[in-house]
Amino acid sequence: GGGNEQIIIMVFALVFAISAPILARLLYFAISRKREYLADANGARLTRYPEGLASALEKLSQNRFNLKSANKATAGMYIVNPLKKTGMQIADLSSTHPPISERIKILRGMMHGVGFADYQTAYNQIKHNSEKIIPPSGLKQAENTPIRQRIDPIANLTEKETQRKLGNIVMGVNGYNFYNCKCGVTIKVPPTFKGDSVK
Repeated sequence: GGGNEQIIIMVFALVFAISAPILARLLYFAISRKREYLADANGARLTRYPEGLASALEKLSQNRFNLKSANKATAGMYIVNPLKKTGMQIADLSSTHPPISERIKILRGMMHGVGFADYQTAYNQIKHNSEKIIPPSGLKQAENTPIRQRIDPIANLTEKETQRKLGNIVMGVNGYNFYNCKCGVTIKVPPTFKGDSVK
């Protein structure tokens, strides 16, 4: 009767009220992950050097500093996921970023060119599916852009020097101020420092 129908409607309303925010959040994560793939595709196309981008992502993934200013609301703005999860699965639906190892493999899979179609091909080969990550309008563009030749590093940095430079970049993003002392030492002041002078 009417009573049973009302109960069913209330149950459906309750289920919808609970599931709608969850589904909306999952949709946000999916869009954010797709945006990272598109950013990689655009970066490879503009620089014509996917190996350089892959190498940069590799170095960023080795960073051991925690971004205290990063949170779930701002995580999608970072190049790599600042909220690292130990043992994150490739199919993790609650991440704003795809696995960085997967992004690196796709970039290094661009063997014949750096157009959007080349990225799409590499994406499908690495993901083992036929999902279209590049919009149809991008795939319609006839491109035959070759990969740029490898560029030798500006300086041969040691692993320690590389880690120091990456650490400084992360600290700068995190609000640290850098002051060069006359003695040659660089003083790194955290954003929480409230003093009038640094000694």
